[in-house]
Amino acid sequence: MLWLLLIMVVVAVGAFYIRMNARAERDFDNPDAGSAMVEFGRAFPDEAIRALHSTVDRKAIFLRLHDGKAGFIQSHGTHYVCHVIHPGKVRVNTSDSGRGLIVHFPDFAYLDNTFEFRTAAEAAEVSVWLLGSFSPKSEFTDEAGTPQAVQANE
Repeated sequence: MLWLLLIMVVVAVGAFYIRMNARAERDFDNPDAGSAMVEFGRAFPDEAIRALHSTVDRKAIFLRLHDGKAGFIQSHGTHYVCHVIHPGKVRVNTSDSGRGLIVHFPDFAYLDNTFEFRTAAEAAEVSVWLLGSFSPKSEFTDEAGTPQAVQANE
């Protein structure tokens, strides 16, 4: 009876080990955008994320931040590399497919890569973020371009 109980415990531990290894491999091959955003928030708590686009292989995520900057998250298994990219601090070219970007980070050359997106429109939008052409403007400006205060009607 004791041998049977010992064999059952060994089988249960083996099944648990195999299941956890399968989960770890799945997480390594298929990173989660939600956990990547949480890691970015931990690294840069003062940056608000407005939009994001993930690459086709889901190993990299480009973020549009609240003040015209862009963010970059790259997955290395269950670990993430997070960077804030200031406008004009990268060089961007289109890839041969038309749906990708060849990005060169002068400050972080190890991140240089070709990133493929689902559509050419996504690639174009990310390139605008990276090059700093996206400049959030206030909706309340006068003809001279100066911000105006909003007054409540009573």
